[in-house]
Amino acid sequence: MTSIDQAKQAVRDQVWRLLEREGAVPRGSYGKIPGFDGAEATAERLAGLDLWKRAGTVKANPDWAQLPVRIQALKDGKLLYMAVPKMATLQPFFLLDPASLDVPPEQAAEKKGAAQVARRVGVEDMRPIDLVICGSVAVNRSGARIGKGAGYSDLEVALLIEAGLVTDQTAIVAPVHQLQVVDENIPETEHDFSVDLIVTPDEVIECPNRRRPQGLVWEDLSPEKIGAIPVLAALADAGKDAQE
Repeated sequence: MTSIDQAKQAVRDQVWRLLEREGAVPRGSYGKIPGFDGAEATAERLAGLDLWKRAGTVKANPDWAQLPVRIQALKDGKLLYMAVPKMATLQPFFLLDPASLDVPPEQAAEKKGAAQVARRVGVEDMRPIDLVICGSVAVNRSGARIGKGAGYSDLEVALLIEAGLVTDQTAIVAPVHQLQVVDENIPETEHDFSVDLIVTPDEVIECPNRRRPQGLVWEDLSPEKIGAIPVLAALADAGKDAQE
């Protein structure tokens, strides 16, 4: 573990313990993207913003914490891309189109519901993304964020940037509990992205220091990680073939 990894883990540990100590999350939330008290109010606050109202396409992670935002997106008629957990298929996103759903948004937006009713798509079949909703363990007011450490959010965003689907016009939003907004410096590496907006049950924070990778940072990916994610393995093989 590098010094940056250790620093990030220290912030995660601090926030997880604080959330549990204050009763802001269910028991057993340590080690996860925490579902938090006020998640529904956070989704309502986000839905009142102009950037939400303008957005036609939303990409969200599949964690329980962001379920109210995914439900809101479908209720508001937005095309929703939801990451397949652990990017475990060659088509690593679920496509949820509210115009063609035959189950309630509350069911479709859940992980199990999406797996049953959504079509899996790859980047070649996706539309440009207006809004990215990213699960986070901690964020600071400059926009730096930390997930739970698995790296899937970074990979999803990098993949979409590389495909030209996340651009400078795309806003990245972190819906979190107020206790997840920290004052500490959060170290960032080449593959990390920052958020443009933090939304809590209590406030909306505009973040000034936008940071995004140019795409996938292959040097930061181990052979094991590439091999475990089918879309990365396919891209790596295609790259090798192009060099031969």
